[in-house]
Amino acid sequence: MNAANHRSPTADREIVLSRLYDAPRALVFEAWTTPEHVAQWFGPNGFTNTIHEMDVRPGGAWRFIMHGPDGVDYPNEIIFHEVVKPERLVYSHGPAPVFHVTVLFEDEHGKTRLRMRSLFPTAAEKDRVVDEFGAIEGGKQTMERLAAFLANEEIP
Repeated sequence: MNAANHRSPTADREIVLSRLYDAPRALVFEAWTTPEHVAQWFGPNGFTNTIHEMDVRPGGAWRFIMHGPDGVDYPNEIIFHEVVKPERLVYSHGPAPVFHVTVLFEDEHGKTRLRMRSLFPTAAEKDRVVDEFGAIEGGKQTMERLAAFLANEEIP
């Protein structure tokens, strides 16, 4: 059996990012779920955040605005479906584009493997988000900013 046979049936609609952090998963989970922390690192390089609400529980909402370095504001609304501290977050993201996200926090000998899977309704919508918003590069930059935050370094 070749590698193509192991491919997820939704792979053409997914963005999957992974990174190993030199921090315990309880700390990484806290950095991801505490408004004061998230505001400091979330988003691509040069972005800042205004968090209006962050209620991390099933049915809870996280409403915030990402402020781009070019002055453009991006309103975001997340509704949490599953919260398993410090293992997993499952949520839907909107208002547009709307997609489903699963974030896993896995212990690897005292470090944390963070895996983030964003699932879009169609491959075309995923491709649009990648092309128009630079979602893959932006996701990598966001993960790098989280690493800097966890290491108490200057955040880009």
